[in-house]
Order: sequence, then C-alpha cells, then structure tokens
Amino acid sequence: MDQGQKPKFYITTPIYYVNARPHIGHAYTSIVCDSIARRKRMLGYDTFFLTGTDEHGVHVERSATAAQVPPQKWVDQVSAEFRGLFDRMNITYDDFIRTTEPRHQRGVQELFRRMKAKGFIYKGTYTGQYCVYDELYVDAAKPGDPCPECGRPTETVSEENYYFKLSAFAEKLLAHYKNHPEFIRPETRRNEVIAFVKGGLRDLSISRSTFKWGIPVPRDPKHVIYVWLDALINYLSAIGFGSRDEADEKKFQRYWPADVHMIGKEIIRFHCVYWPAFLLAADLELPKSVIAHGWLLFEESKMSKSRGNIVRAETVIDVLGNDALRYFLLREVVFGQDGSFSFDALVQRYNSDLANDLGNLASRTLTMISRYFNGSVPYPSPTVARKPSDDAIKEQALAVVAEVGQLFDDYQFSRALESAWSLIGSVNKYLVEQEPWIVAEKEGEEARARLATILYTAAEALRIVAALVHPVIPDSTGRIWNQLGLGDVSRFALADLKWGQLPLGGKLGKVEPVFPRADKTTIERMQQMEQEGSNQPSPAPSSPAPAGEGAHAGQPATQAAHGPTEAAPAPNAAAPNKDGKITIDDFMKVELRVGQVKFAERVKGTDKLLRLEVDIGTEVRQLVAGIALAYSPESLIGRKVVIVANLQPRKLRGIESNGMIVAASVGEDGKPVLAGFLEDVPVGAKLK
Repeated sequence: MDQGQKPKFYITTPIYYVNARPHIGHAYTSIVCDSIARRKRMLGYDTFFLTGTDEHGVHVERSATAAQVPPQKWVDQVSAEFRGLFDRMNITYDDFIRTTEPRHQRGVQELFRRMKAKGFIYKGTYTGQYCVYDELYVDAAKPGDPCPECGRPTETVSEENYYFKLSAFAEKLLAHYKNHPEFIRPETRRNEVIAFVKGGLRDLSISRSTFKWGIPVPRDPKHVIYVWLDALINYLSAIGFGSRDEADEKKFQRYWPADVHMIGKEIIRFHCVYWPAFLLAADLELPKSVIAHGWLLFEESKMSKSRGNIVRAETVIDVLGNDALRYFLLREVVFGQDGSFSFDALVQRYNSDLANDLGNLASRTLTMISRYFNGSVPYPSPTVARKPSDDAIKEQALAVVAEVGQLFDDYQFSRALESAWSLIGSVNKYLVEQEPWIVAEKEGEEARARLATILYTAAEALRIVAALVHPVIPDSTGRIWNQLGLGDVSRFALADLKWGQLPLGGKLGKVEPVFPRADKTTIERMQQMEQEGSNQPSPAPSSPAPAGEGAHAGQPATQAAHGPTEAAPAPNAAAPNKDGKITIDDFMKVELRVGQVKFAERVKGTDKLLRLEVDIGTEVRQLVAGIALAYSPESLIGRKVVIVANLQPRKLRGIESNGMIVAASVGEDGKPVLAGFLEDVPVGAKLK
C-alpha cells in the first residue's frame, strides 16, 4: 500500500520556546505524541509527526543580550539542545521546524497577507501593560501589576501595531465548539475556552515595533509579527504552506488539517481561540482537535527555570533508560490532569512494573523454552492435558487487546497500561500455579504436552503485551520481540493482533535481561546528577540483571563451600565500625524474605553449586548457591528458605543469579545448614 492510499494522521507538539534548556516537562509532551505516532504507524496510518522550536520575540532577544551573543547564535545553541535531547530519546518526529527558517518566514508572511487581504488586519496604536515573558498584552492591568499567567511584573508599552479583528469571530468560534465537541479536550479545558469567548473578544495586536528579533511584516519592515501568530503558523509552514514548490503544495494538501495539536493547558487560549480565528480569516480548515494535558509538578510546583525545580530528562535516561521515563510518565500521570514527578515514585514504579512484572515474565518464560525445548517455540496440545486456566489466559488476552486499543485512542494512557499489566500479572500468577519447572521433571507424553501448552500460553501472552505496549516502551519491547524470534516489532500490523500468531517451532533469539533492577543507590545518583547539573552519563544500574533474571548468590559464612572466585562479599552489606558492630540502620538495608524452592538442579562443571528457582511471593527468582555438597536438588523442592532479596546481581559459572540463601556454617569444614522455620510462614514474608 503506498502512502497515498493510507489514511493520514498529522500530530504536532507545541514548538518549544528557546529561552532555556529543555527539561522533563518538555519531554512529557513529546513522549505522549511519540507514543501516539508510533501506534498510528503500527495501525497502518501515513503518519506525520511534527515538533520544533519557537525562536523569536523580545524575551529571546533579551536572553541573547544577557548572554552577550547574537540572537541567532543563542537560538541555534538552545534549539540544538532540544533536538539533541529528542534524538537521544528516540522521538520519531518526521520534521523538526525552527521559526528562524526561511520556509517558516514564507508561511508566516503568506498567512498575514491572506488575512489582511480579507480585511481582518488594520493598523492602530496601543498603550498598556505587557508581559515580556509570556509575550502577552494584559488589557486590564495597571502599571506594575503582575501578569495573570506567570505572576511577573508587567511593563508599560506604547507603540503602533497591526491589529487582528478577533472580535469578529466570537460567534463563529462558539458555533464550531458546539458543532465539534471533539475540537477541545478534555472537557474542563473546553468549558474554560467557551467561557472566555462568551466573556467577549477584543481585537488582538499582532505586530511589534519596539524590537527587531522577529519576522518582518510584509511591506512594513519596521514591524515584526507578534510571536504567537508567528509561532502558531509552524503547523502550516512545516508541511509546505507558503511555498510555490509543487511537492510542498501536495504535502500541504495531503496532511492539513492537523488531526491533533498536543499542548500544555497554559496555552489553550492561543490554540483554541486565536489560532482557529486566524485560520478562519484566511479561509483555511481548522485542526480536528486540540488536546491539552496538565502540568508535570515537582514538589507541588510546575517545573520552570525561574523556580529552580526542573528535572532534566537526561538524568533519568542516563540511570534507568528511555523506557523507564516513558512508562512512568504515561502510567503514573492521568492524562489531562496535573501529575507529580519524584525520583522515589519513578524507581518504585520501575522496579515493580518493569523489572518485577514484565522483565520477570519475559525472562523466565523464554529461559524455560530455551532450556526445555532447545530454544524452539513449543507446540501446545489442542486437547491433551489442557486446563481451563490455559483458555482463561487466551480470553483475557483478547479482551485486553480490545480494551487497550479503545483506551489508548481515547488518550487514557494510564488505564491502557493498567489493562496491559493486568494480563502480565495474570500470566505470572498462571506460571506460579502451573509450575512448569516441576512439570518438566515428570516423564511421559502427557507431561511433555502439558509443559508445551503452559510455555506457549505464556510466550503468546508475552508477544501480545509486547505489541500492545511497544508505542510506549519501544526499546525494551523491541528486544523482547527479537528474543521471541519475530524481527522488528514496529513493522507489525497492530490491527491484525490476535491470539495464536506466535510461529510454532520458531527459534528464539538470544535470551537476555531486559530491565536492570534499580538498587538503593539509584535515587541518590539521580539527585546528585540534578544537583551538579551534569551532562555526563551516570553508570548503568549495577551489572544489571532484572528481577527474576539473575544475580550473585551464595550464603553468609559459607564461602569456603565454593571458593572466592565464585562469590564475593555482598556490595550492599553493612559496614562494621571499629568494634565490629553495625547500626540498626545498616541492618535495615538488608532485605530478608521467605522463599519457597520450586526447582533445583546441579550446575554442570562444579560439584558445589546448585541452580534454584525460588518463589518469594511477588516473583520467582533464579539463584545459584554453594550448597550442593550438603543438599541434593530433590530434597530442596518445596522447602522454605531465607534469602537476601536486595543483593546486586552477579553471574556464577555463567549463570545469572538474583539473591543469596541464608545459611549457617557448621564445623571445621564449614558445612552449610539452611535457615528455616518451626512455624508455617507465608512465602514472601519479610524478616525483621
């Protein structure tokens, strides 16, 4: 299917003002748009995704003067930072527009000429209060009054301006809002705009003559065009408006009107009152929808340079990766409402949802297929040894496919991800209940068929989840898709997603950890990076292996059982003081949990090590322990043990392990004796 036959979809971010470096609030809008664009491409749309930078106005001119550089050099530097960040974030924009580009100037001047030719622009004089920061006249303000948008003092200005007859469009705008309720979302923002227009519209100044950093008014170069008129036209100029080139004209005809303008709520008036009025005055179609999201708050305040409370996206990316930031922002923030960001919440969500849930499901499912079926997707039995629980996973998966699609298309990203994670939770529970590691030890065709059915069911559910959430966490789902042996997930036709598409007998790719589990130092490292304002990458999470995907293991006081080359002291172990004692705070750093051994086997090439799979309540962990001389694998199945659950990952004899079994060292030979319980203790319980 060529581009002309596909349905088109044109989405834009606001263009970002170059008065300061980008922060996580800018990243949020771009991540939302990128997720929407990725999903639309997977659904077969000819998608055009636009972002860019807004580079004119007196505030930019003054910032450049303060930095003692020409305005063009200033905007070149800051715009490059935005583009560099978005490239690093793998934002899949199709164009990055800059308002200092010649193509943009052509578009701005063309729209100005059209509106003037229609009689909607005239010249007048204005004296009043002006906010330099917001590039906004404050009609009712008195000298020294604060700006209602940002609270900064306004300045008194008097100058000759060109005016736009905004007052002529009140009824047309109200009629459009009524006939197209989808034009402004969410409903709260729509009501605000309607109330503003009903309150009366005054004509709008659209030029300035007190500074020069802007696009000249056609045939009157002592005036530059008002920065908000200038900036809004990027949505037209980026797709060819104002050009006489045939290819540009076709591009404009193809993509305009925009399907979605994605903006922050603070600029709703400019996009839903001024912008549609400008377009109506020029006889151009209006965008289909303007969607306003809330603010991203840090310490209960909107992030801004002036408040000194910004968080840089690079900090999170350096420590936890792109997908951690993307998932947190779309899962944690209810779209359309203000959302709260904190490093604590980020790490908690990352470890819980990504490392423990999705990472653990991918790791153990694919590892067991590699181990028990030589890396080939097993053939599930259609009749033999099937259970209702198998079909329950299938039915839930089909329901989740429909629900996620509906919620995502309704911009309910948090609920869409919640739905997808409900399936992940069900499959993890299914594996714990079906115990494939125990079924694998049984002999006979029926046991083999049962094992194949369990693992195919888990792998197929994993494939469906990966396809559904790929637009949100593209890096990790791309890796999972490759491990499933399926190639490039971004090319998968999402509209055709259904159960049973995982190729039977297909070879898996190399199975590797997807999500490094964040340790207790992660928050401190990110906080320190913010304090230092450093752009240097921070070390990745410690020799990462995701939760359930491996780590160092052994047991205290039994190093002689397997030697120092196979185990080292725990990096998180409490440091003793001079008299050998530790504080209670040191002890509390060690997380001890009750686990139950589900599977055990000897590690080839050594007579001291066992590989264990231990259920700790929330997940099944793989551990390697030097207890083979004291315990046979069979004797450990079903036994409850104590493990150190927050130990940094490590490999022993090439096997990833994630935890340490607690044991005593008895006798001269240091024979390990596992810690246990006289009473019945639930799996996953913490030791205090």
